[in-house]
Amino acid sequence: MSLKDISTSVPKKDHKGKVSGQLPYISDVKVENMVYGVLVRSPIAYGKIKSIQLPTLPEGYEAVGAEHISGPNYVKIIQEDQPIFANEWVNYIGEPIFMLVGKDLNILYSLLDEVKIDFEEHQAVYTLDEAIQQKSASGITMATYEFGESLETIAAIELGAHQIIEEEYDTGYQEHVYLEPQGMLAIYKEDEIVVQGSMQCLYYIKNALISALDCGADDVRVVQSPTGGGFGGKEEFPSMMACHVAVAAKAVKKSVMLVFDRSEDMVVTTKRHPAKLNYRTALDKEGNILSMCVDIYLDGGANAGLSQVVLQRALINSAGVYNIPHFHAKGYVLKTNTVPNGAFRGFGAPQSFAGIESHIGHLSKLGNFDPLEYKRKYLVKQGDPTITKGIFRDPILVEDMIEDLLNASQYKTKKAEFQRNNPKNQRYKKGVGTSLFLHGCGFTGSGERDHIKATVKLVKSKDDRVSLKISNSDMGQGIYTTLSKIVAKELDLPYERVLYPDPDTKEVPDSGPTVASRTTMIVGKLLERAAKKLKAQWQSGVDQEVFEHYVHREMIPWDEKTFTGDAYPAYSWGVNIVEVEVDTLTGNIKLEKVYGNYEVGKVIDERIMKGQIDGGLAQGLAYGYLEKMTSKQGRIQQKSISDYGPPTAMDVVSIDSKVFDNPYADGPYGAKGAGELTLIGGAPAVQAAIEDALQTSFQQIPITPEVIIESLWRKEGEKG
Repeated sequence: MSLKDISTSVPKKDHKGKVSGQLPYISDVKVENMVYGVLVRSPIAYGKIKSIQLPTLPEGYEAVGAEHISGPNYVKIIQEDQPIFANEWVNYIGEPIFMLVGKDLNILYSLLDEVKIDFEEHQAVYTLDEAIQQKSASGITMATYEFGESLETIAAIELGAHQIIEEEYDTGYQEHVYLEPQGMLAIYKEDEIVVQGSMQCLYYIKNALISALDCGADDVRVVQSPTGGGFGGKEEFPSMMACHVAVAAKAVKKSVMLVFDRSEDMVVTTKRHPAKLNYRTALDKEGNILSMCVDIYLDGGANAGLSQVVLQRALINSAGVYNIPHFHAKGYVLKTNTVPNGAFRGFGAPQSFAGIESHIGHLSKLGNFDPLEYKRKYLVKQGDPTITKGIFRDPILVEDMIEDLLNASQYKTKKAEFQRNNPKNQRYKKGVGTSLFLHGCGFTGSGERDHIKATVKLVKSKDDRVSLKISNSDMGQGIYTTLSKIVAKELDLPYERVLYPDPDTKEVPDSGPTVASRTTMIVGKLLERAAKKLKAQWQSGVDQEVFEHYVHREMIPWDEKTFTGDAYPAYSWGVNIVEVEVDTLTGNIKLEKVYGNYEVGKVIDERIMKGQIDGGLAQGLAYGYLEKMTSKQGRIQQKSISDYGPPTAMDVVSIDSKVFDNPYADGPYGAKGAGELTLIGGAPAVQAAIEDALQTSFQQIPITPEVIIESLWRKEGEKG
């Protein structure tokens, strides 16, 4: 199959294996001399381990703990605060203390019940509110950043303001609900340990293993198995599991498999950070914004993990798509004795967009403006400064996207019709809401140049097939297909002659992690350049290989200390309109229509892009009104998918979507990032629609039936 237009859909590389059920995931793998592992976890939120009593272990069953770690006892991420096995203090319920290994899982689970651990319990911090109260205490603040206009300047503006609006906004946990739970296998060999499993970032894992095993780069090898979804949940978390199985394999000299069932996965793996956002906005007599201050607090859980980077993203997105005069933002990650929170599609931006879209919507109501018209007044334009003193360099098509959606959705007609009919309908109320959003593509600031330094390799065999040698993971988002298409098109080769074997660190250079909407734009561009190079020196019937290294685009340099400069080389954009019907008797919300317009440069495969839109919107809408996860006294309360309530086919309506072409010079064929963008607008749009239906305001997501009923009772009480 040759590719005329890059956007035309082709059969996915992994389509047959997935649809037929033949593709082996990690839990399907069996190797000789393999034992299983189960983790002994802390039953308390915070305390000191005084003693451990093991039951009599049957022959062939062993305990592996901190004493078996050759290197330092922490998972190499950013900070050295996450033990591989807790051996003195425990910091959250579910923290791994040691591992039991043996042939039979049933025996291992019965042995778990017989382990006796004596703790000296200490007072734990269970909630973000408690952490905020103790913010000045040492050890509570894990990270903090501040940028923007000086507070003195803003104080002077506030003195002359007509009114100052203060608002607090809360967002909850979100669970990834990847189809395949976490799983890792360490294959023991005399000269090397091979770790394979469900993962997004092979070299993160490799570096964590080199540290934990205190070994050379050639002594460990990391291979990605087919991965059943990630959404960020398989970014940093698998590094800890990989250390568990590798340390155990080295200790017992056998291959060790560790696979979570769904309830264990839900209780102990990372979540989206709960957040509290405080807004303080000065307005003039006409309701125009004079200045705005935002304070963001993220609940980091017990370990720092990637929280400081999530906070950076949350802050960079704190003004949304708006050019707000005199803006100031400050953010904190605070420690609580709860399961650590981590990477999740959107990476801090969904919390910020839920907050800022809600706040701007509430400001519009104060002056009786239509929310969308009010938002459009402040929309950034090409050439405008970003809030970090960078520049929006490329054309911005948001106005065109809005106009197109207003027509497609008949927004104005519907809004007027709902306002007319809602007072007559006692029980069912209809509403329509909008959201405007962007997402920066790639790593923040100079991360690609200074930290990632991506390299890609193309290998041509004698039979003129070309293999992609990169460390990026396909976890369902379709890069086996999209990246193969880029190379095939550049080489004028049939798509079938381009291969993308499962990444293996013995074979592939470090092309960076599969995160941050960077894979198609950054790695795809490197592959496009490598393919150009290979084409120029192509010799039929000969083995050849070419390498290509990342080159940084010259922009306003990024300063992490002052948080200034160009945070991203490019931005993708989106507009959502959502219609809902709210049942005021039960509080139930029914989606009626969902519209989305997106601009991601140039689409590399139309069907894959449609999949990203539908999946991202389902996940983003659910974050706004369906998915509720709570922690009580440090313990996650939802242990099954049905307890948690992600959307089913019954909850998702058909999504009317359109993609606008706006090719980006530094992306392959003009492509930019798309994977995270599609989630971000869902929650704020559904909140705005519910508010429109009920003519009320909410200061949190998710807006569940309970929240709606409580708000209706409150409204009745105020009337009465």
